Amino acid sequence: MDMTDAALTESKETPKSGKRPLVLGLLLAIFGGLGGYYATSTGLLLGTESKDVKPAKVASKDSFSDVAFIPLEPITVSLPQNSAYKHLLFRAELDVNKVYESEVKTVLPRIIDVLNSYLRAVEISDIQESASLTRLRAQMLRRAQIVAGPDRINDLLIMEFVLN
Repeated sequence: MDMTDAALTESKETPKSGKRPLVLGLLLAIFGGLGGYYATSTGLLLGTESKDVKPAKVASKDSFSDVAFIPLEPITVSLPQNSAYKHLLFRAELDVNKVYESEVKTVLPRIIDVLNSYLRAVEISDIQESASLTRLRAQMLRRAQIVAGPDRINDLLIMEFVLN
């Protein structure tokens, strides 16, 4: 046996390529991903069951029967003399749960007082901004909800907001 024959036999016995660990790793990753998806979707992993999830409630004609609208007295606020406007006219209605309608009507003078005080404290520059009405509405709704109590007022609907 000469040197070339020895080199040929050694080259034939070289170790196999690294494809086997690669294929094994790929299969483990696929099964691990599928197992993770199954555990998450069935609620095994996070502790919530997907069967308990209820679809969003769709409004029907009957769902409006438990709503009442309470009109607020119009509020007129005198604006500072250095502004371009003299008065702010504000009129709104409260969207309340019908069960609490009489209770909210009882505290209506307090709600109007809170809204009147808030509107008098607002700066003219705050009123003139493009997003001001949304921000003012949210502030007034929150104040009315605090006065009336939890879950009694759903929304404050602005009917008039006039600067003149």
